[in-house]
Amino acid sequence: MELPTKILTAVNEWLTPIFDKQTHDEIKEMMTSSPKNLEESFYKNLEFGTGGMRGIMGVGTNRINKYTLGKNTQGLSNYMRKVFPNKDLKVAIAFDCRHNSQTLAKVVADVFSANGIKVYLFSDLRPTPELSFALKYLGCQAGIVLTASHNPPEYNGYKVYWEDGGQLVPPQDAEIINVIEELKYDEIKFDANEDLIEYIDSEIDAAFIKSSIENASFNTPAAAKSDLNIVFTSLHGTSIMSVPETLAQAGYTNVNLVPEQSEPNGDFPTVKSPNPEEPEALKMALELADKIQADIVIGTDPDCDRLGVAVRNNEGEMMLLNGNQTMVLMTGFLLEKWQKAGKISGNQFVGTTIVSTPMMMELATAYQVECKVGLTGFKWIAKMINDFPDLEFIGGGEESFGFMVGDAVRDKDAVASSLLICEIAAIAKANGSSVYQELLNLYVDFGFYKEFLVSITKKGIEGLEEIKQMMVDMRTNPIKEINGERIIMMEDYQTSIATNLLTGEKETMTIPKSDVLIYYTDEGSKIAARPSGTEPKIKFYVSVNTNLDSVDDFKEVNAKLDTKIKRILEDLKID
Repeated sequence: MELPTKILTAVNEWLTPIFDKQTHDEIKEMMTSSPKNLEESFYKNLEFGTGGMRGIMGVGTNRINKYTLGKNTQGLSNYMRKVFPNKDLKVAIAFDCRHNSQTLAKVVADVFSANGIKVYLFSDLRPTPELSFALKYLGCQAGIVLTASHNPPEYNGYKVYWEDGGQLVPPQDAEIINVIEELKYDEIKFDANEDLIEYIDSEIDAAFIKSSIENASFNTPAAAKSDLNIVFTSLHGTSIMSVPETLAQAGYTNVNLVPEQSEPNGDFPTVKSPNPEEPEALKMALELADKIQADIVIGTDPDCDRLGVAVRNNEGEMMLLNGNQTMVLMTGFLLEKWQKAGKISGNQFVGTTIVSTPMMMELATAYQVECKVGLTGFKWIAKMINDFPDLEFIGGGEESFGFMVGDAVRDKDAVASSLLICEIAAIAKANGSSVYQELLNLYVDFGFYKEFLVSITKKGIEGLEEIKQMMVDMRTNPIKEINGERIIMMEDYQTSIATNLLTGEKETMTIPKSDVLIYYTDEGSKIAARPSGTEPKIKFYVSVNTNLDSVDDFKEVNAKLDTKIKRILEDLKID
């Protein structure tokens, strides 16, 4: 096949002496045996998405390797020198269980140190939230995590954190990207200054666990903690380094690990995908739970920022909660605890995202706190803490199984969240209730909101174009009616325009631009469409709601909402 000139130019650059022999050999191999793979590897530069930069490992501008990450790090070093003049610069670096993560973390450390920047490098794999904590604890200006979250084994990634402990947000991300794009590969300084690289571990671990317990414990009686039967799985990831110890120090003595999944392994051999959003990922944990009659199952993704939770329903069967359900349970619990402690004064807020359940707004209103809503990605929730320094942050979450308790960590945090859901479960069990029963009680008190997510994967160059075209089609031919419900409002976050389809009135939205469309119906349903910022997917989020007068009515009302969701998906032709 004949490659476009732009791709050939990039390939030829990577065959110059700037790049090592192994890189040259791999490119030459692709040129003869896999020109399609060569095109995929060089047709664009890797981009920063909602979760930083992720990609397949290999040679090329569209791959994760020492040169793309070296260029990122050199650009970030140059940018830090510019925005922090006359400061002794410091960065913290962590890495997960993935193939090459530790090696790539050392490459990143080398480049920072070669630029005269002090580096605190974790000596072994650690959870992503611990990096956010460590950055602030050590007074660093920036931090890096080498991780690709729950992506397949061939992926890795590069997440950048700033001095507040949160991920990069506009306009900073664009400014740094511009600096990186202007760099040439021969400007990367790979020769480390080992005197500037300090390895860290136990001191930070102890401080992080102490902070997690302080934020997510609520004086639960010791008897209630020991009575809670917990199954935990790290899904071969980093949480094994922190979650069991945090639960133990918090007083939870009955924690049963899934032994086959406790060993960190970048191949994730026991699961199709190490994603706690997928029921299959928790299969072994659920089997263990049934064997030992556990009350709750908790599983975390490889970098320990998301958690999946399964609890027993009223029939005694284990069921996986979705991210919205876990979020409203945690938020409702925190709000109740804050209210009972007399800590709610009107100067508090919770945070969530535009594609998460609207039930968060109902909870916030009932407890007289603000609910701030941002774009998808926890960096936007972390930004809220900076943007509103006069308000106290209670907690926040998003539908994709992430939650953050307090502001010690400025990213989704499955360590503190695992402890928090255990607190909820232990107190409920001690009171003769259950996590599931508490969820139903929330539906009765605040409205029964039910959500459903459809993800459609479109890989490669053609897939990216298909996803773009789907969004174009929805913008040029907006939905007018769905399942007999009239669309009354359309929010286009790419244009920042909200259009009232009844009056034609348009309103400018203040949330930053993003490729998201949201429709609202006259019956309170909400349908959102969004290309993923980290995977080759387009996602459709459906939310429906109604009143639940009594827990006894749950099954009947739940079935009605299921039918409504099914009909909406049929009308969208995406089920």
